[in-house]
Amino acid sequence: MYPKKVAEETAKVLQSYLTFQAVKTIIAQLSETNPQMSIWLRQYSSDNKVQDSEVYLQGLMLEHKELVLRILTVREHLAEAILDLLPEMVRHNMHNSSLDNRRQLLERLTQSQPDEVSNTELDSQQSSD
Repeated sequence: MYPKKVAEETAKVLQSYLTFQAVKTIIAQLSETNPQMSIWLRQYSSDNKVQDSEVYLQGLMLEHKELVLRILTVREHLAEAILDLLPEMVRHNMHNSSLDNRRQLLERLTQSQPDEVSNTELDSQQSSD
């Protein structure tokens, strides 16, 4: 396994997600202060996916530099607000998810065995009759 590579890819996905959240926040703000710009940014964002935030921002820079600065500021603020909480939340959620999935798997495994035994017993009874 390559933990550094996984960490780099995870960081890139998280950065793009925070860009997406920043864009959503700005669209909501603009809908109250500048509805036309809100509509424009919503349309631009639907045409230019934020999945790769760097490509998205480079394209937006050609159209509206001031929006890029605003997105970068909001994204940085979001990152500062969540990054301290994130490691523990991820560990906790992964642990709980793993426990739930293992419990469900164990329940399914133990439920399927009695059914198989019941079917085998039923077949045996039918053949002896």
